[in-house]
This record gives sequence, C-alpha cells and structure tokens, in this order.
Amino acid sequence: MDMTDIVKMGTQLFQDKLGDQAENLDNDSVTDALSGLLSNEEGGLDLGNIISSVTNSEGGLGSIVSSWLGDGENAAIDPSQLTELLGSDQISSFAEKLGVDSDTALSGLSEAIPNIIDKSSEGGSLVGSLLGSVMDSTEGSAGGIMGLIGKIFGK
Repeated sequence: MDMTDIVKMGTQLFQDKLGDQAENLDNDSVTDALSGLLSNEEGGLDLGNIISSVTNSEGGLGSIVSSWLGDGENAAIDPSQLTELLGSDQISSFAEKLGVDSDTALSGLSEAIPNIIDKSSEGGSLVGSLLGSVMDSTEGSAGGIMGLIGKIFGK
C-alpha cells in the first residue's frame, strides 16, 4: 500500500467516524486537507515529524503512538492529546478547509491518524515510508538519510 492509498484510507475512516456530519464533505476535499495536515514544507507526507514530536512531548503520548506502530490494537487518542500532537493551529486550519468546527475535525482525526500511522509502519517503525519520502525530497543525500535516522531514533 503506497502513501496515496494510505491517505485515501484515512479519508474514508475520517468520514466514517463523522457519519452524518460528513455528508457534505467530498472525498477530494478531505484527502487534500488530510495530506496538508500531514505534510512537510515540500508537500511530502511527513509522518516522521509526528513520531518525533511524540518522543519530545511530556504528555505520555509515546505509548499511544507505539501502539500505532506495533502490530497489535491501536490505542485511542483523545482530542486534547491529538491537539498536542498536531498543534491547535494545524487542527484549526484543517477544520477550516473542510468547513467544520475543530471538535468535529478532532473527532474524525482521532480515527484517521492512528490508522494512517499504523498502515504506514512496518515492523514497528516508519522506516519504509520515511525512507521513500526522504529519498524523494533529498535525492538520497547523506544529510537526508541522517535526518531520517534522527527522526527514527528521536535525535
């Protein structure tokens, strides 16, 4: 499953979680907003940034995100933790793009984000997906590869 498929799966999960509230949202809008939320400055998906922010947080999110990376059940995340993870400005921007309030956005994201990270990981890490995105954005430079290693090990 490539990253585009994973984001599309996240789109479906987001809309499923919202139920009737997602009735007026089209798939492309949600996919674009979700991609924007999870992207770096170059426009590539940057799930490693989310993982590294968790390792630097004080809210005990490490065990939650570890469950998403692992092979077992994904631990739930509550809206305040998700806001800590992604940032309130990012959540507000995401919600505004979709024309929903932040609470509605957080409700859908609480289902989508864990599954996006879960489906993007292999054997407990994001190595495969991160390596692809780092190689694409840095053309395989040593600095890009060292940045990847830093993200994986939280350095």
